Amino acid sequence: MKRYATKDIPKSRIVDFFKRHWGSQEMVISSGVYDCSKLDGFTIVNDEDNIIGLITYIIKGKECEIISLDSIEEGKGVGTSLVQEVENLAVKENCQLIKVITTNDNLLALKFYQKRGFTLSKILNNAVEKARRIKPEIPLLGNDGIPIRDEIELIKILN
Repeated sequence: MKRYATKDIPKSRIVDFFKRHWGSQEMVISSGVYDCSKLDGFTIVNDEDNIIGLITYIIKGKECEIISLDSIEEGKGVGTSLVQEVENLAVKENCQLIKVITTNDNLLALKFYQKRGFTLSKILNNAVEKARRIKPEIPLLGNDGIPIRDEIELIKILN
């Protein structure tokens, strides 16, 4: 497995990845509307040169926000490695915290981030309803048939 900055991967591959896994490269969350293919990030590519993990982020002042994280091969440390890469970069950039927003149905993400030192910070009730006004293809039901309604913000304070 090899790690690359997203800027070092052809943009068409990044766009294709997001279309395949998210339906489009557009991410609509309470902190903004993002074209993930234009954001800074990192990828992990397997021996067959397929992207098996991708993370994007933005830095605003002293905050680093993870916008997207995808790991195609779960349980192999891909997601952990990508989050660690962003955390290392955030420390170098003198950020005070990293935050990430996920939806109420994404129990795997909530478990994943908390195991890596993130804590629940905010619940944004009905935030997904507002996001659907911009991106109507956001499904009504998510993982395990849970209605997707709320966003949950998690943060990790950096030393």
